[in-house]
Amino acid sequence: MFPSFTGSARRPRQVNLSGRNSNPFAANAASRQSPSAQTTQNTVAHAQAERILRQQERRRPPAATAIQRSWRGYRDRKQTKNAWRRDWDAREEADLTSGPVRTAEGSGLIPYRSQTDCLSQLKLLLHFASPQQSSDQNRLRHFAQRFRGLHLAWNGGKYPPEVWIFPLLRLARLTISTLNQAEPSTSSENVDLLLELLSTLANDIPRHMALYSVQYFEALSRLQRSRGEGWTARNHDKKLFNESIAALLHPVTDRTINTYEGFASQFLCRADIPLDTLQSILDKTRIEDLTSAVNNLLSPFSPMNLLQNKSSENLLWLVAYFIYIHRSANGLKRRAAAESDAGYVTALSRIISHLAVDIASRIDAPANAAPIQGAASTSSPSTSSSRPSLPTFVRSEILSLISQDHVSGLLAQAAASTDAASQVSRSLPSTLAVYALTLLRAFPQRGDEIRMWLYLGSTSRQSGATDSPIPAIKYYYNATSQTSVFKLITDDPNHAINLLNPGAKRRGNTPRTPDGDEQWQVILLFLELYPIVLKVMDDEEFLTGAASTSPNDSWTRQSALALDQVKDLTVFLKNLAFSMYWNASEIAGVEQPENKNSIAEYFSGNLSAISDNHPDAKSTRPRDVTIAGLPGMTMSYMKGMVTGLLRMIYERDSRRRFLPSDHWLMTKWFEMDRFIPAVVQEEEEKHKIQESYGAEPDDHHDDDIDDEVEDEMHDTMIGTQRTQQVRNLERLRRQQRKVSRRKYLESVTPRLEILQNMPFFIPFATRVQIFRHFVLLDQIRRRGTADADMWRFSMMNSGRADMGKHRAKVRRESIFDDAFKQYYDLGEGLKEPIQISFVDKFDTVEEGIDGGGVTKEFLTSVTNEAFNSMSGLDMFVENDQHLLYPNPTALEERKELLRQAGEPEGSSFYNESVRDLLRRFEFMGRIIGKCLYEGILVDIHFAPFFLLKWSLTGGHTSATRESGYRANLNDLRDLDEALYQGLLQLKNLKSDDGENNSIESLALTFEVTDTLFPADRPSSQPSQAPIPRTIELRPNGSNIPVTNANRLVYISYIARHRLSIQPFHQTSAFLKGLGQIIAPAWLSMFNQHELQTLISGSAASIDIADLHRNTEYGGLYMIGNDGFEHPTIQLFWQVVYAFSDEDKMKLLKFVTSTPRAPLLGFGNLNPRFLIRDGGNDEQRLPTT
Repeated sequence: MFPSFTGSARRPRQVNLSGRNSNPFAANAASRQSPSAQTTQNTVAHAQAERILRQQERRRPPAATAIQRSWRGYRDRKQTKNAWRRDWDAREEADLTSGPVRTAEGSGLIPYRSQTDCLSQLKLLLHFASPQQSSDQNRLRHFAQRFRGLHLAWNGGKYPPEVWIFPLLRLARLTISTLNQAEPSTSSENVDLLLELLSTLANDIPRHMALYSVQYFEALSRLQRSRGEGWTARNHDKKLFNESIAALLHPVTDRTINTYEGFASQFLCRADIPLDTLQSILDKTRIEDLTSAVNNLLSPFSPMNLLQNKSSENLLWLVAYFIYIHRSANGLKRRAAAESDAGYVTALSRIISHLAVDIASRIDAPANAAPIQGAASTSSPSTSSSRPSLPTFVRSEILSLISQDHVSGLLAQAAASTDAASQVSRSLPSTLAVYALTLLRAFPQRGDEIRMWLYLGSTSRQSGATDSPIPAIKYYYNATSQTSVFKLITDDPNHAINLLNPGAKRRGNTPRTPDGDEQWQVILLFLELYPIVLKVMDDEEFLTGAASTSPNDSWTRQSALALDQVKDLTVFLKNLAFSMYWNASEIAGVEQPENKNSIAEYFSGNLSAISDNHPDAKSTRPRDVTIAGLPGMTMSYMKGMVTGLLRMIYERDSRRRFLPSDHWLMTKWFEMDRFIPAVVQEEEEKHKIQESYGAEPDDHHDDDIDDEVEDEMHDTMIGTQRTQQVRNLERLRRQQRKVSRRKYLESVTPRLEILQNMPFFIPFATRVQIFRHFVLLDQIRRRGTADADMWRFSMMNSGRADMGKHRAKVRRESIFDDAFKQYYDLGEGLKEPIQISFVDKFDTVEEGIDGGGVTKEFLTSVTNEAFNSMSGLDMFVENDQHLLYPNPTALEERKELLRQAGEPEGSSFYNESVRDLLRRFEFMGRIIGKCLYEGILVDIHFAPFFLLKWSLTGGHTSATRESGYRANLNDLRDLDEALYQGLLQLKNLKSDDGENNSIESLALTFEVTDTLFPADRPSSQPSQAPIPRTIELRPNGSNIPVTNANRLVYISYIARHRLSIQPFHQTSAFLKGLGQIIAPAWLSMFNQHELQTLISGSAASIDIADLHRNTEYGGLYMIGNDGFEHPTIQLFWQVVYAFSDEDKMKLLKFVTSTPRAPLLGFGNLNPRFLIRDGGNDEQRLPTT
């Protein structure tokens, strides 16, 4: 054996910590190892455990030393503090038992003999006092009693000497902590001592106490909350408590704002503060400092950011108390500082904007409403029935913001804006605009009232020695027109890209506007208000806006803009709207992928060609840009608002022209030679995108008419509320999906969006051609061919459909009823060619050749019977100009008829009868749609306000409420001339001697009486007089008199009831049927007058030469190979060319049933003008 280099022959120990088996010849260790054998894993675990034990052994002595040191320190501190307590007690006992007895006022204890003794005892007390120990609490109250009687003079100064500052501040902290430890069982006397001590300290060192204002007011708030109303019911306790609050608020120092920040964040954010408490501190509250403090707390840079750190309930109470204090303080002190009012408005704007959804969903919730269990995760914020109602005090204070006096008075302080040296004055229009826009977002159900009160407001301007009022509309138009945003967009619509979204990639040379948000805020408020003016202003007032006004003129007359200003406004709106639709992707900051597909791929039906443009792709989905930093003011909402206002001005110009004929065109921004093919391509792309994702077309109504009627009939059934909530949630989800898809389509189909929302940018003739192209594409898509005979042939050979559904026998004495019974169930299938056989009373089919003329005769006969007021259907009625509109009382008359027949309301027969009436309206809409679809002209004329609803049904994919139909005073003229004249007189009625005597003498209230004429009564019932039905225009309207102040609101409510609410179901059913045949988006390409032209043809002179060129001949009169016409045909045209215009119209009506020519000429007449011989009977007159 050879020894090792260590001199030891013992083999060293080998320890394997790797966990691997080092013996390559060994079998699986796990298969032959006994349970008690030590594995390598156990070895490692054992080694780790030993290491941990060694570490614990090393740490144990230092830990023991630290514990001993801590314990000794605690013991020594406790012993020292106990010694100090004994010393303090001994001094107090000795001081109280020696010297002359002079008790502190109301305490039974003598005060300290000197300031030195008091300060010495105070310092000693602060060394050991703990708010958690009851003995120290007693010592603090003991000290407070003696300190109260000292009446320190502080050497004749207002504040104590410097040596007192720090001890008194520490005393305040100790007192606040002790108050926080007070139990409900603590006697009121003890609490009163501490409150009195706090008040004294707040008066002595207010500047330093401001540093602890948060803790100060938190303690007071907690004290009142923990001790309940019974404590403050005692007059003495209430007085002390109120004095404690006011003590810190009243002194003015350089830290007063800190004090009010604590007051607002800790005291005003809690619920149910007694109003007498707030009243008692009003005269000590500096409202301007409170306003500044609230603004600081609402800033995102504040460490106490209330919007982030407080709940919605806390903020609701804060805003309620803030409104109450501000209104009460202004009532007492009549403050008129523009800075205070501007700050108040700014603070309210910030907090209400944050709470807008909560306020909107709860302001009208029923009392004691609570969320439905299990629905919290899915309920919508906008569903008021699922949210608890607001507390009564909070609701009343918030509603005071939208009172007429408050809203109309917003511009009262705007006179200061003429002072160019004041920064506050320059920003005041923007501040007021933000506040007004916030109110509109928070109170959507009262939006019209808020706009009306704002419209009625005014400011003043100096005019010599007198002040003349400036209407709000003119004030904000002047502010709008002076902004650089207005001027830049008026010059070039491309500037809107960078101005609407400053963060997007800059395009062109648009200058930067640092105050762009403030400028947009002013512009947006004007855009919200001006539609109200257009709704209540008649045409005469509007067109005389350029003339000078006098104080004796009506307010609407004084609010009229000059026509030059209206022209400038329309240029701005046109450019802004064009850019928002044409450059939607750029404004949203989305780069559209290059489209590499050819036109052939779009029309080939290859859906993969558009797969790269998936609307759910994050790379191409446009985001909704927020405008001017205003929550809720999105690009979609602004589109609808601008579009709606632009169309209102355009409709007034269409009714009475005041702008140049080419003013509305924007053709220079399009390549017009390629415009029609591009639009057709976009339409096809839109359709394919919708098909590829199984999306329902946007062109149908979201709500089914039957569902609406069913909801109306069953609104009292058990479980209806929960069912309605589920339905509303599903409708909301469906609407959200549609909105997402629409946003994408807006970015890829800009021409379509412009046509549907602002069709007047494109010439009328171009739009008619586009309309016919859309119809042709739809026919090819549905039938595979536009030829009716080819479609019938293919359907008969394929056997894919039952052609019997498209055939009908109708009796001439009941055409509408037979057509309704046989064709209603077709639905959209009515688009396909139909075959009609006229039969007599013996069911004998009339002979005839259907070259399209029989179908046309059927459609014209159905429309004549359905829309003829003498037919007995009474579904449509005429105005004084013999223009048709849906009978507004038809539904209520049907219900009244059923009630008179004894049919219980809500029964199956009752509901089915109501639905049957609405289905007939729907079928009438389909018939008109069929005529438009086939290009068949009918001699029917509708009222312009009714046609306007057709136009505003489609398009307007953004903010439909702002861009949809808005009832106005001028539309009433087409409904009821007498009603229009009466409301016009009411609007212009002068008050006697500044009072409301003239208007009040009319004894009008906010209610309206509808007159029903139930028809078709059973013969057993005698004839009855018309039945009046009184309806309130607003809640409790029968008790609200119409006055000079609210008459414009009354007029707008009457117009809304007569034009929108009363005929709502009938109009909706008609438009639903019309939309099933003609896409509402296609109808939106035309205004009301253009739609009438589409229905009944052009009123221009008939071009006989065009008719001659597009006439076909049959039978004997067919033109042969020589190209010469038959002598009879030559004579015919010779006579026709010599006709007068009246005779030409009679001939056209005889042949086509309408005296007007087709829009695109007789080449588009359907069916074509055809002449054929009628036999050898020379005595026979021509027939058609």
